[in-house]
Amino acid sequence: MFHMWICLILVIVMTGCTTEQQKTPEPARESPKREVQMQVTKIPDAVQHRIQTAAVEERLTPHTLSAPGEVRFDMNRVAHAASRIDGQIETVFVQLGDRVHRGQPLVAIGSLILDELIENYLVAKVRIDAARTTYHRSEMLLREKAVSMRRFQNDRAAYLETNTIHQHVQEKLANMGITGDDLRELEQGSHVEAHRYILKASMDGTIIDQQAVLGQGISAGAELFRIADTTRVWVFANLPIEEAQYFQDGDEGTIVSQGREPITAPLTYIAPFADEKTLTVQVRFDVNNIAGQLKPNEYVEVRLGRAPSPVVAIPLSALTIIDGTRGAFVQRDTGFDFVAVETGQDSDGWVEVGSGVAVGDMVVTAGVFDLKSIVLQDAISGD
Repeated sequence: MFHMWICLILVIVMTGCTTEQQKTPEPARESPKREVQMQVTKIPDAVQHRIQTAAVEERLTPHTLSAPGEVRFDMNRVAHAASRIDGQIETVFVQLGDRVHRGQPLVAIGSLILDELIENYLVAKVRIDAARTTYHRSEMLLREKAVSMRRFQNDRAAYLETNTIHQHVQEKLANMGITGDDLRELEQGSHVEAHRYILKASMDGTIIDQQAVLGQGISAGAELFRIADTTRVWVFANLPIEEAQYFQDGDEGTIVSQGREPITAPLTYIAPFADEKTLTVQVRFDVNNIAGQLKPNEYVEVRLGRAPSPVVAIPLSALTIIDGTRGAFVQRDTGFDFVAVETGQDSDGWVEVGSGVAVGDMVVTAGVFDLKSIVLQDAISGD
């Protein structure tokens, strides 16, 4: 009996040991990652003499807003040249890219309608001359009481009616570009070109679009050319609503195109509404482009300056980046602390800061790289 109890106890002990051996060991705990210490308290003598500091100041800094812009034609300097009559193009005098002057012939159009109008004009001219002669003779005879009042009134009415018809035909021809000199040559039978409609340039400029082709049949209103004067152009830009409120008509802006000299131009239009999708306000500049620097449809940079306002600023040389954070080293009683800062616009070697430092703080302007190296070395040795 005693032996049985001994065997039972041995079995229980061995089973317990096996169970403990089968337990999964707990994973080793990872040591927390050491953060970079952004403070320098021990500075080698070789570094100490290279460190220079400057005070954080409140400075009057001009605020410059930059926005993308687009060059467009000044719509007051664009003209469409369209035929006023049905016909067929017989001669093309100019082509795409040509410089033209006001009154310069563009195309000659042969037209049966024009021939008919010229015929009507010549007939009306003969009739008005005859009616005028008859009317003046009746007027003279009436004073001599050699003709009745009724006859005089009939001759006068005939003259007025004929004159109305003559003027109406003359106005139609004038609308087609037929001048008074052309009409006088027509009356003498020596003006051959008047039997063709000559479409002329209505302004000085460059042919920027051509639809006219020799022999082409056209209808009244058909656009044959587009002329533009690019010595002045428009530049449009879109400003955020919160920025647009600071500007007004007449403010000076700067137009910057790649590889060319900046151009100063006045702000001439601020949209009275905002774009509902972008929440921006469109503005326009009238730009003097005599040298032809700007090309319509190209993209440029537009810069607008606001009146200087006081801002907290530090020297640009104080800025550095550590572990992806932009900041500056600030002098403390115990050494130098690296402080993250939010920067704004820079000007004349200074940069606006929105947070991180205060007026009167001393920031490192020389020896920044040395302090940065110490911080990084401490981080490596600490790992």
